[in-house]
Amino acid sequence: MSENKISQHTAILLEHAQKCGLSSEELQHAIRSGKVEAFAKAQNGHFEYEELFSYASDHGEDLEKAVLEGYRITFNTRNGLKIWLEETFGLSSETDFTVGEGFIEGVTLNAAELARLKQALAVNWTISEETETKDGFIVKLTVRGLQ
Repeated sequence: MSENKISQHTAILLEHAQKCGLSSEELQHAIRSGKVEAFAKAQNGHFEYEELFSYASDHGEDLEKAVLEGYRITFNTRNGLKIWLEETFGLSSETDFTVGEGFIEGVTLNAAELARLKQALAVNWTISEETETKDGFIVKLTVRGLQ
């Protein structure tokens, strides 16, 4: 099975839609319909869906497969990864982890969340530390080459 790759922006939009209450089934329907209106409850000043379908089509992104089977982000920026962590796992960069130059540390995840992070994390970042605790795992992410 080939890896399904999508852009960081696309991944953030899909995760934000789920955070706003769209179920996997609703996302599938929205993607199949190709109608931006299906994302109305997720759309706000920071998250715009107008170009989601055209961008995915132009760049060969399989949105339905991303929702159903998961994905790998093609490239993560530090700020984009911070936002993705917040949207995907309901964390806050102000209280739940620390963002530094070339690293993000103190991210606490359960085993399923850690597996999801490992599947989605772009290859330009790596999990440089992974410590098991009673609450799950505390991870440090580092830009590849800086660890």
